[in-house]
Amino acid sequence: MSTYSEAIKVSVEDDQIAGTFLTPESRTPGVLFVHGWGGSQEHDLHRAKGIAGLGCVCLTFDLRGHGGTLAQQQSVSRADNLEDVIAAYDQLASHPTIDGGDIAVVGNSYGSYLASILTTRRPVKWLSLSVPALYRDENWSVPKGQLDREDIAEYRNAPVSPSENRALAACAAFEGDVLIVEAEHDHLIPHATTMSYRRAFERAHSLTHRILDGADHAMSSEACQQGYTSILVGWVTEMVIGRRVGSIEPSAFSKPRSG
Repeated sequence: MSTYSEAIKVSVEDDQIAGTFLTPESRTPGVLFVHGWGGSQEHDLHRAKGIAGLGCVCLTFDLRGHGGTLAQQQSVSRADNLEDVIAAYDQLASHPTIDGGDIAVVGNSYGSYLASILTTRRPVKWLSLSVPALYRDENWSVPKGQLDREDIAEYRNAPVSPSENRALAACAAFEGDVLIVEAEHDHLIPHATTMSYRRAFERAHSLTHRILDGADHAMSSEACQQGYTSILVGWVTEMVIGRRVGSIEPSAFSKPRSG
């Protein structure tokens, strides 16, 4: 862990002897949680509390069209929600104890998609994408609820390259550490979409891909929720906490399974 040193004089009887104060780094990492479409910050609070206990400052929030602004859901666009994420990031980064260079973003589904694009607008060191959704670049400012669901499903079932999608292009440029969590029985995010994300991270410092056995898209069972929490907290401990104390090296590119 980085330390600050301060030379001092210690008075003893009629003399002064030299000393040095060594104090631990006072600033802490920040973690921003971005929930999925139709969700809310309530889905993230439990995990955020656990990660805050590791020594991080965490921020959860409701995207417009969710939580207290549910009435806006039929009019809010991806452009609007990206601005929400940027505003939340800036709020987190302004926290007095945050080290501005040490921010992790944890996205879920639609939130993973927005989190990926965020990396082109703000510095992100660690990026966690759970069941990451993918959308065509077209109709960016059209209300999300009006997008053609059948077209989206077709788009996700085929390989997509970074050259044709802004979220994947962001992933291709990202040089930090990455966690991808895939649900084994995801009816909304097919394996092809997950692999499009995975292949895009060519420049990532490290990439960990976990498949949560038996899980659906919402990870609706208690066992799946606990499994995802265990994966996320373990990764944050290794990357965010371990890297700061300098005792843990990032994992090699891997694809272990978790049940």
